[in-house]
Amino acid sequence: MTLPNTADTTNLEEQVVQLARSARDASRSLASLSTRTKNAWLLRAAERLEEGRAEILAANRRDLDAAEEKGVTGPMLKRLDLGGDRWDDMIAGLRQIAALDDPVGEITEMKVRPNGLRVGRMRIPLGVIGIIYESRPNVTVDAAALCVKAGNAVILRGGSEAIHSNVALAQALRAAALDTGVPEDAVGIVPQTDRAAIDVLLKQDRFVDLVIPRGGPALIRKVTETSTIPVIKHDAGVCHVFLDASAETEMATAIVRDSKLRQMAVCNGLETLLVHQDAARTVLPEVLKALHEEGVEIRGCETTCEVFAEAVSASDADWAEEFLDAVLAVRVVPDFESAVEHIQRWGSDHTEVIVTSDYANAQRWTREINSSCVGVNCSTAFADGFRLGLGAEIGISTSRLHAYGPMGLESLTTRKFVLYGEGQLRE
Repeated sequence: MTLPNTADTTNLEEQVVQLARSARDASRSLASLSTRTKNAWLLRAAERLEEGRAEILAANRRDLDAAEEKGVTGPMLKRLDLGGDRWDDMIAGLRQIAALDDPVGEITEMKVRPNGLRVGRMRIPLGVIGIIYESRPNVTVDAAALCVKAGNAVILRGGSEAIHSNVALAQALRAAALDTGVPEDAVGIVPQTDRAAIDVLLKQDRFVDLVIPRGGPALIRKVTETSTIPVIKHDAGVCHVFLDASAETEMATAIVRDSKLRQMAVCNGLETLLVHQDAARTVLPEVLKALHEEGVEIRGCETTCEVFAEAVSASDADWAEEFLDAVLAVRVVPDFESAVEHIQRWGSDHTEVIVTSDYANAQRWTREINSSCVGVNCSTAFADGFRLGLGAEIGISTSRLHAYGPMGLESLTTRKFVLYGEGQLRE
């Protein structure tokens, strides 16, 4: 697959429309493929990637070198790198998805009506899914694997910063499709770096059934404002931990450390710590000391700066920031209600955790906080499809229709009604 002339916008539109049309054609065949065939593709894709590892990593190196020349550093550069554990995880992910149960064709909620008619719901593919994402080239493989296992064709449009990596990965996936009897166009990629390609893709509602954007606020806003196709947003992760008045210091420290330090350049990482005023001078100093020793910059409210001398003053912008780095916003609040109000104002509907010994407050938290993942006395890092038992995820939805929270295979299907009768008539 070669990159087209990015200056030829007429050619660009034709290419994207043809890509969408081909994906629609592929989806019709893909919907009826056996689980065995889809799993064979997943396993062969893992083999194809391993066989082409040197070539793919060379393409990734081109993207990394170009990013470094532009001054990209830190979390963004890490997201772009396919080497090391990320490569191994990507390959393992394909095999894990092959081992998951196939949701397509499952019939649930079978009920018998008074006239003897049996009515159930059968899971079917959504059809064609467009994935628009930034930075992480491993999403190319992860998203394709989940979409195809659920019987959907996928159109991938990664960021220009990862174009060589994404194209190399997609070529391997498409080659594996030819090897195993899966339609080659079940996996399509927009090889255009021109952003106008996104505008064209987002108008292909004749061929594309759903768009999932994964990236920063600007990308999410662009997609939701432009698309004529239904969109499920995978938005920023401004995740909170609230240390209630009854929080125990040891547990609070462990949960905050894991939530913030386990992996910072991820959407389920802790970004804002809220603290009940009764815990501000007892629990909070130990928590912040542990983070500061690990190199985390503390941006705090006035009370935070009083109890922890190394903190710097936070601005209002910090409360809404997804740092994805060794920075934490900390705010002391007067009561439980103020913590809830802060999250409702500044949060992104991703993940919120309370650390408490008060059963009533734990129950209130799960009822009053309506983010996609709500936890009691646990790390925010559990907001993850694999950790929640889904096997794998395509992302974490911050939209409430049609899925909310980590999206696994079932979330990439819909359900139709199936009726079994013995001659029943509606008279």
